[in-house]
This record gives sequence, C-alpha cells and structure tokens, in this order.
Amino acid sequence: MDDSFKRLLERTIRRIPAHMLKTTLAKWGRLTTEQQRSLDFRQTKAAFTRNLLGLCDENDLTVKHITELEMICVMYNPNKGMWHALRLLDPEDQAPSVELTQFKEQFKAHLAELIRNVSIKIKKHTDEAVWIRIAWGNSFTRPNHLKPTYVVHYLQTPYVFVNGLTSKQKPLLSQALVLATRYSSIKDASLSGQKLTAIRDLLMRQYQQVFPTKYPSPLEEKNQLTSNPHIEREQAEHAENRLQMACEAFGDGTLPQLQTAVYKLETKFRDNSNKIMTESEEPFRCFVKFASTNLLESLRCCASSGISSTPVTPLLSSITQKGRNYFVITDKGFGPPPQTSHPEN
Repeated sequence: MDDSFKRLLERTIRRIPAHMLKTTLAKWGRLTTEQQRSLDFRQTKAAFTRNLLGLCDENDLTVKHITELEMICVMYNPNKGMWHALRLLDPEDQAPSVELTQFKEQFKAHLAELIRNVSIKIKKHTDEAVWIRIAWGNSFTRPNHLKPTYVVHYLQTPYVFVNGLTSKQKPLLSQALVLATRYSSIKDASLSGQKLTAIRDLLMRQYQQVFPTKYPSPLEEKNQLTSNPHIEREQAEHAENRLQMACEAFGDGTLPQLQTAVYKLETKFRDNSNKIMTESEEPFRCFVKFASTNLLESLRCCASSGISSTPVTPLLSSITQKGRNYFVITDKGFGPPPQTSHPEN
C-alpha cells in the first residue's frame, strides 16, 4: 500500500459528510457486511480512516478501488469546488442517436490517442447524467489521481460541466468530447459556480419560469391597515407590477443557487472634460462582481421590494435568459468572450 493510496483514501473520507459515510461505503460495495459492521462511524475521521485502511489492506484493494469510492462521493455531493459549463455546437446528423456504450468507447479511444498516460472512469448517474473521472499523466509520469478532472454530460443535450480542469488539459478534453458526441465544436458557456445543480438548472431551464403577461395574477391579500383605500389600491398595483417583472426576469418559486455574476467593462472612455482619457486608444476597463449565497433570489427580492428599479435591466435579467454569469461589455454590446474549440484533423 503506497503513500498515494493512503492520501487518496484520507482525502476522500474527509470529503464525505459524516452522516453519509455508512451509506456511501455500502454503495461502494468493496467491504463485506461483517467488515462494515466492525467500523465505528462515531469515531473521528482520522481514527475511522486508520481502521478503514486496515480493511482495504486485508482485501488487497488498490488505488483503482479508491477512485471508485471518490467518484461515488463526488456524484452524491457535487456542490464542492468550482464547476464550469461548456456548450457543444453544430451537431452532426448522428449526434441525437449517440448512446452511452458508443460514447464511452469513442471518448476513451479519442482521449487515449491524445495523451499517453490517462486513467478514465465513466459511470451513469440516476438522473441520466454521464459522469467521467479523468486522472491525467504524460509521457513520463503516471496518472495523478490526487488531481482528477470531473466531467458531467447529459447525452442528447449540448451541455457539459467540468471541475478541476487546467488550461493545458482543456484542448485535449474538448477534442475528445467533440468527436465522441458527434458535434463540430465546443465553447465556454460563460457560466460557473460552486453548486453543480444550480448551474445545471439555470442552463437547462430546470426551474419555474414566468413569462410576460398583460394581465398578471393578483397578489395574495395581506392583513395590513391603511387609512385610504385609493392609496392601498395604488400601492398594491405597484407592488403587483414589481413582483411580476421580478419573476419574469429571474423566475418564480425556488431558484438555482448561483453565487456570483461578473461584468467586465471594455469600452471607450467618454468625457469631454477629460481629454487625456477620452483620446486614449486603450479601452476603459472595469470589473464588477455581484456575490451572494443565492444571487438570483437576492436580485428578485430587490426588484420586487422596490430597492432596485423595474423593469429589470437586461444586464441582470440576461443571467437567467441567457444562462450565463460572466459578461464582457464593449461598445458593441455585451455578451461572453468568444472561446470555441474545434477538433483537429
């Protein structure tokens, strides 16, 4: 049992919530029923890991088996680390018919052609998502299982979510994905967050949306005392309109828990009183970041309560309407930076 085995197991156990240790080890299936019963789940994780290491040694388990445990842990606790969304572009005619077996074979074959030492595990989750774990190596080193990349792809959709991917590895992964899914290219979707479920729901529109209407439904009556019925009616109408516009912009009900939205300004400086800045050929650059534990809920609350103006500015409503949280604003408008990867011939 080498040092990398111990380090990987220790890190994996630390990542699993204490109340999920027992069920996660049961899903793993590498311990006998008697061995699972012998474990004390009330111990500290350090003591628990030492006992688990003994059982792994007894069963002659390898790093390969520990990566299976780690993958189960990440699949059922995906809201850690930073996830980035990618979008596949220009599907070929065969793209909608790509099945899991075909995808697995093609993806592994193409990635193995691009890099010599690589470890790939692919598993289908209960929500139809295909999970991929990649440990990268190179011509001289074995795959590093302590720094894996996780990829989540929903077959028959153009959406891919990645975690732990470096700029050096991105072209290799992009080419393997494009070829295996039968698309022509792939680009950054300009959407990222710590909660995989949040950016997935936002990009795939898996939340309750509200569409514009001339006849919004009235708000629920509240027991509030007002001195003038005309003032009461006018205030209710304003509140009703604010709520309608806020929900049209950000959605209704429970919203995806997005943490940030970033706006990068690159425009010409315009101010007649400052000729030095105005005559500069370089664009004026500014960086604005909104942050909250639930940004969409916060923005909706600000709009519906009157803290911010309505209708909601397109700069904010585009988060949900375009499924992005990173924008570059130029003199030509605003949108994501152009980043598209094409497979090499």
